Amino acid sequence: MPTLTAARNAVGMTFFLNGLVFSSWVSRIPEVRSSFDLTNGQLGLLLLAIAVGSVLALPTTGAAINAWGTERIVRVGAVAATLGMAMAALGLGHVLLVTVVGLFVYGLGIGVWDVAMNVEGAEVERGLGRTIMPRFHAGFSGGTVVGALLGALLIELDVPAVVHLLGVVLVAIALVWRSSPAFLPVETAHEEERTSAARAWLEPRTLLIGVMVLALAMTEGTANDWLAVALVDGHDVSHAVGVAGFAVFVLAMTAGRFAGTGLIDRFGRVAVLWGTMALAGGGVLLIVFADQPVLVVTGIVLWGVGASLGFPVGMSAAADDPVRAAARVSVVSTIGYAAFLAGPPFLGFVGDEVGTLKALLVVAVLLMPAALVVPSARERRPERSERV
Repeated sequence: MPTLTAARNAVGMTFFLNGLVFSSWVSRIPEVRSSFDLTNGQLGLLLLAIAVGSVLALPTTGAAINAWGTERIVRVGAVAATLGMAMAALGLGHVLLVTVVGLFVYGLGIGVWDVAMNVEGAEVERGLGRTIMPRFHAGFSGGTVVGALLGALLIELDVPAVVHLLGVVLVAIALVWRSSPAFLPVETAHEEERTSAARAWLEPRTLLIGVMVLALAMTEGTANDWLAVALVDGHDVSHAVGVAGFAVFVLAMTAGRFAGTGLIDRFGRVAVLWGTMALAGGGVLLIVFADQPVLVVTGIVLWGVGASLGFPVGMSAAADDPVRAAARVSVVSTIGYAAFLAGPPFLGFVGDEVGTLKALLVVAVLLMPAALVVPSARERRPERSERV
């Protein structure tokens, strides 16, 4: 049987690699726009391919985990993500359709990979008896920091995108394959419940957590897709500086996730989420309206810290009951990924009308109603009937 320590380390590695692959792609987004001569709206539609793939994969992933376990499913997701990213890289700058299909396959893989690693992370968190999910997501953010910095360096060195992206995904799939056997077996529902995972879609608390995650995922995802482009367009910086700004964002988000574990254990999920959402809104306002570089950087840091805890806390809240964790995490992830489905094209079209930088204000506006549903994530012990 895998040990708890080995499982913790394996889950942390899996999150890190997921972030590394994703950020490597993000570092090339400004290049994608220029190589295909796309408008912001057209770029948003291109990025939509990832979200469509993920949203299609997510609803069935919980049932797949119940049937085959997290180890097998995370491997399936990693393989699909690797193949999709390789295809997208090969089409970049040459055949738009190849890149679109590749991103769709990558989205399928990353959605499966995401649910499996979060379910496994929740299992490890329960075994440890303390909050650790934000630190797993900090591992994801750490991967995005490495991916963004590596991307900025390789762009400056004029390394072709296809060499960059293929190298990253090959390393990632090898390490996922090596680390995933250390996963713990996940407690699953009784046989009669495995066939009724759709029941989770009728649970008010699960749906409210999903709505919260949707808003906070868009807070994070907007920076992933548009921050580098917004800095290039709105503050007239170079491509490399724009990518470096994104690296600052993910570095701040990583720090927020490491610090957030202790804060959540001390003050509870609700209070901490409200505080981080206020930071995110303030950070966006600074980025959009400040002229001085130091204030813009401060805004990026505040946004990163503010966006750090929404998704991991949502996953932990959905998995409060271990027996139905896979189904509920699948539901919440599906709703949350709707932000990635609607976000890129919506921000792209808004950017065409008001400019890429001002389009970021959508995030600050969205955070206000999202704060109303944060109490749905309050800590809750599974009821006795749910544990039978």
